[in-house]
Amino acid sequence: MNRIVPRGMFLHEGEDKFFVKGFSYGPFAPNSNGEPLPDPRGVERDFAIMAELGANTVRVYHVPPLWFAEIAARFGLRLMVGVPWQQHIRFLDDASTPRAIRERMADAAHRLGGGKAPMVSLLIGNEIPPQVVRWYGPAKVERFLRELHDTVKQIDPDLLVSYANFPSTEYLECDFLDYVSFNVYLHRENDFRNYVCRLQNLASFRPVVISEFGMDSIREGDEHQAEFIDHTLRASWETGLAGTVVFAFTDEWFTGGYDVTDWAFGAVRRDRTLKPAAEAVRRLFTSRVPPPPDPAPKVSLVICAYNAERTLRECLESLWKITYPNYEVIIVDDGSTDRTKAIAQEYPEFKLISHENRGLSVARNEGALAGTGDIVAYTDSDCAVDPDWMTHHVHQLVRGGWAAVGGPNLPPPEEDWVTEAVARAPGGPTHILLTDREAEHIPGCNMMFWKKHLVDVGLFDAAFTAAGDDVDLCWRLQNQGHKIGFSPAALVWHRRRSTVSAYLK
Repeated sequence: MNRIVPRGMFLHEGEDKFFVKGFSYGPFAPNSNGEPLPDPRGVERDFAIMAELGANTVRVYHVPPLWFAEIAARFGLRLMVGVPWQQHIRFLDDASTPRAIRERMADAAHRLGGGKAPMVSLLIGNEIPPQVVRWYGPAKVERFLRELHDTVKQIDPDLLVSYANFPSTEYLECDFLDYVSFNVYLHRENDFRNYVCRLQNLASFRPVVISEFGMDSIREGDEHQAEFIDHTLRASWETGLAGTVVFAFTDEWFTGGYDVTDWAFGAVRRDRTLKPAAEAVRRLFTSRVPPPPDPAPKVSLVICAYNAERTLRECLESLWKITYPNYEVIIVDDGSTDRTKAIAQEYPEFKLISHENRGLSVARNEGALAGTGDIVAYTDSDCAVDPDWMTHHVHQLVRGGWAAVGGPNLPPPEEDWVTEAVARAPGGPTHILLTDREAEHIPGCNMMFWKKHLVDVGLFDAAFTAAGDDVDLCWRLQNQGHKIGFSPAALVWHRRRSTVSAYLK
């Protein structure tokens, strides 16, 4: 198996996105070798069920033996391994406890790193209690987690590292982690969607994985548990999470030296018969991620280009990879004097409009009026869109009641430090948020509108020939009582000005 790597808001395996589709597993009563796992034959039985349900990841709460990893690999399952330590006590009071924790982390990295096991990541902690964090102060806890991260990376720099946080301590700022993990137990769908958007904004353009979510079927009932699993997984894929872990695979759960019998979070029962929740998991784990809206309204995607020969081909190639099922592309060549028009003509399946140079707003208006979709989307000729960009935006438009939605734009990860610095300098296209889901304005390189609202407000103002048109249009929409949404996972890669002199100009 290839290593899993983070890129923007998502995890990747090679060139393809890797969405964590996981079950938590155990801990169990000790097996014949004293391990908190079933014997190998029982693990094979369980992994066969997981694979049949469409899972690709198993989260465990102890460092497993290599035989466990070998069975996982045979069933195409990767491991998310939590390294247990004394996180519920005052673990920083003396030097010996942190040293022992670092040694335990190093041992886990040696045992599982270097390709010895099919890993997603090591989790260097799980839900440090808020009273412990407050006792030491967030900065001190963050520094210790950084030490654990560095311990793993010194042994295997390519092994992903995360920490399973939970809402009570979301204020921990661990920006050194490869991806953000949160255990979230919110039973109401809208609450979950709102909180996911908050986590995505807190993650600062890193992947977000829900490392635990679940419902107790004893108190809530089997059918309610299945409905909850269904809407949570749907919300996870639609909002652009990098993955989810269902807590738990089975009702069988042994912790603190006792067999827990008054909770039943499993998708399967103790005897491994399937609950309705397992069928919900199967439907969502084996479906397209993210799923398109049903029905999927037609989108007219407009690309305005002026002397864009340096970047246009990369932009148009990315449009081939869009996963949304119902869209058209309209290229507006705004009087270019370089090879922009010739490059656009190499893509006859895209509609091309050419005219003398009239400015950006006029070009955007021509593209919108030429489109046949109910939705008009825009990105720039120096951008490459994420394959699921359009799908995430349309889900927000359809569900949220917005007149428009926008998303983030990031420099490509292979850019040099000069380009990175220019991209982060003031004056670039960006979004301004009023809440985790509502924007004050959205950037012109990443925006989408219901066409009826775009036309009703009078389209873009032709007075703006190069910039500012996006902010003006957003304000006019808001003056008419409309709201603008934000879709954190609807990402475009933006090749902005590549030199300091071009930025200053």
